[in-house]
Amino acid sequence: MSNDPIKKFLIITAETGGGHTSAAAAIAEGLKKFAAPNCLVNIARAIEESHLLTQKLAEFYNYMLRHHQHLMKYYYAAIERFRPNESNLFYRMTYRYCRHLFEKYCPQVVISVHPMTQHFLGRMLRELGLQDRIPLVTVVTDPCYGFWRGWACEEVSLYLVATEEARQQLIDYDVPAEKIKICGIPIHPKFQFQKEEDKVAARAELGLDPEKFTVFINAGWVGGGNIPGIFDEMVQNGGQIENAQAIFLAGRNETLHRQASAIARRAPFPTRVIGYTNSMEKLMSAADVMVSKLGGLTTFEALALRLPIIADTTTTPMPQEAQTARLISQHNAGVLLKRPGDVVPIIRRLLNDPAEHAAMKQATVSIAMPDATKRIVHELMRKLEERAALNLIEPEIDKNTGYQAAS
Repeated sequence: MSNDPIKKFLIITAETGGGHTSAAAAIAEGLKKFAAPNCLVNIARAIEESHLLTQKLAEFYNYMLRHHQHLMKYYYAAIERFRPNESNLFYRMTYRYCRHLFEKYCPQVVISVHPMTQHFLGRMLRELGLQDRIPLVTVVTDPCYGFWRGWACEEVSLYLVATEEARQQLIDYDVPAEKIKICGIPIHPKFQFQKEEDKVAARAELGLDPEKFTVFINAGWVGGGNIPGIFDEMVQNGGQIENAQAIFLAGRNETLHRQASAIARRAPFPTRVIGYTNSMEKLMSAADVMVSKLGGLTTFEALALRLPIIADTTTTPMPQEAQTARLISQHNAGVLLKRPGDVVPIIRRLLNDPAEHAAMKQATVSIAMPDATKRIVHELMRKLEERAALNLIEPEIDKNTGYQAAS
């Protein structure tokens, strides 16, 4: 066994949608796979765990995402206007929880993958006198320009972003350029392009025809939004694509699972309805095209697997998602679905024109970032080593701060 001291990382996330949780899991797996074997990684769902009120706010966000996607733009505007993540009231409510995290885990690097968390973490580090000893690193999970101002926080020592556009957005929010590095979106290492025989095997495992054109209808982690209506439209006009087959992901929505199963029984094409799964890569690997809302993580997971996207833009996307839609459309890696009635003609076109479908698959390569997690891990280790070289990280615990005083 290695005699090197244990390197401790604390990743802060929240289950508002599935992307932040996926990013946290990807970074944790990346640290285990690409960094030293003596890394200790803990993940905290800070918003849900810190206080009953913040938990209810997270639940409200997911409720809106599931049932009232067309109203999300107003939620976004309210967050931008009132900035609860910088509120003294919310800080006082979550103070004990944040302090407990530091005392329990004694992290040497804190990583935020959620825009509503780092202001409280940064303030806590400052008040405990640990800001110069424990780097706060933010991995921005929105890949394009237009994301929440909440990502920008003075106490963050390093930002890792997906694109030049994301870097420019932070600069426009007054984040110093020297704090920002472009690494890509942190996707789990298991999202790797599969050979054709692996695609055939994935379909067989799902009980589908190994040879048929396969559409993956992704209702997301929360299971809802516009996707169920789009699926219903597919079934109503399914005679035009009866030579295809489908996978419907209902996420953590049991009611939707039952409803989608009932709709699938009417479909003229075979459909496999699935609830929540930790094997998203298998569903994507089995598919030829994905119908989905454009979450940042989901988009780049699909691109890494060379899976073209039919992007739900039937209601106005939030600003950061609108830019992601523009990105895949400009590169021809996907098609923007502006009306539910257009979904069947788009699928029929791809089904009947292998050359167009092949061109879209190839286009995903130009914007995919399959090694992003490895680059993110490299930057995290570099930041840790930078602080260690300054002799500012000590493993011993102090009864007041959880750390030994810096020498």
